[in-house]
Amino acid sequence: MAYGFTNSKGTTYYLHTKKTASKTGKERTLFYFSKEIKEGATDAVPAGYTVVEMKTGLPVLKKAEPAMQS
Repeated sequence: MAYGFTNSKGTTYYLHTKKTASKTGKERTLFYFSKEIKEGATDAVPAGYTVVEMKTGLPVLKKAEPAMQS
């Protein structure tokens, strides 16, 4: 089952991944949200990231804040 995020407006978005190659030949993994479940849907948020909602209601991945040590 794809990871779903429901925003404050009640719209559900699903997390997807896509692997691409850069001009230098390095492989990159892109993460994006879509209203429909498509090929490349992923089950969980990647480690080290959290989902936040922008002012427009669109969800985005953001790097998680490191825990402060005392």
